[in-house]
Amino acid sequence: MLSFIVRRILWLIPVILIISMITFALMLSVPGNPFEGTGERPLPPETVARLRAHYGLDDSIPVQYLRYMQNLLRGDLGPSYASRRSVNEMVASGLPISATLGMLGLVVALSIGIPLGVASALNQNRAIDYFAMFFAMAGVSVPAMTSAPLFIWIFSINLGWLPVARWGTWQQAVMPAIILGIGPAAVLARLTRASMLQVIREDYIRTARAKGVPERRITVRHALKNALIPVITVLGPLFASMVTGAVVVERIFAIPGMGGYFVGGVSSRDYPVIMGMVLVYTFFLVLSNLAVDLAYAWVDPRIRLE
Repeated sequence: MLSFIVRRILWLIPVILIISMITFALMLSVPGNPFEGTGERPLPPETVARLRAHYGLDDSIPVQYLRYMQNLLRGDLGPSYASRRSVNEMVASGLPISATLGMLGLVVALSIGIPLGVASALNQNRAIDYFAMFFAMAGVSVPAMTSAPLFIWIFSINLGWLPVARWGTWQQAVMPAIILGIGPAAVLARLTRASMLQVIREDYIRTARAKGVPERRITVRHALKNALIPVITVLGPLFASMVTGAVVVERIFAIPGMGGYFVGGVSSRDYPVIMGMVLVYTFFLVLSNLAVDLAYAWVDPRIRLE
């Protein structure tokens, strides 16, 4: 298993190289430059020329890319063009918040999605099954930009139970975590239901029932464990997207995570910020998929990592 982990970590190098080259080429091919100004008084052409020369934007794309990768090898993600902060500082300040929010959202998704999917499969075509499928359809169909203001209106403005926005206390984390986890919970509920329906019809489940094994033990130790394999498959990219992609939730609740930096970097053509956020997302995605592969061997002993 150790050799498998080492190989997967080494594969991170070509993945980052390919993603960085594609992102860098697409980013610099967009018309305009980061010093034009967005809705503000434009800078004089002489100032723009000096800034482009200072940051090396007049060089060819291959030269700029090689210079960026040299700095990246030293752990330097570069300076932000739109602010006086470095991208390293942005990641250091925003990543822990986004990671915490993503973890809380994942806990919400797992706590709701998997039990609801199991209950739906064990009670097919009954009231709980119809409720679970209604929740799954609503969770997938209603975006966060709609559900978040509704939650704020109900639980903050009318009932006064939770703060409207910001970040720092557990009360401020409740609504963002729930909003972030509802969509993935709906996906997990549907996937768990479909997988459980397939597993509980297998011959070994009928054999266990014929031997008099308690139904709870059949569900937990035999059916659910095998049904979780396709669920685990989606958890890797799902977690990575929840950690680094909660842009709408962070914006609505004024959470100073990575989402705001990425949106600001795209709108202002802040190339180092865009590159830094994309590479962080790639890193999380690869590590999440590695964790998924390791979880396969734990859930199903028949799977061997070689």
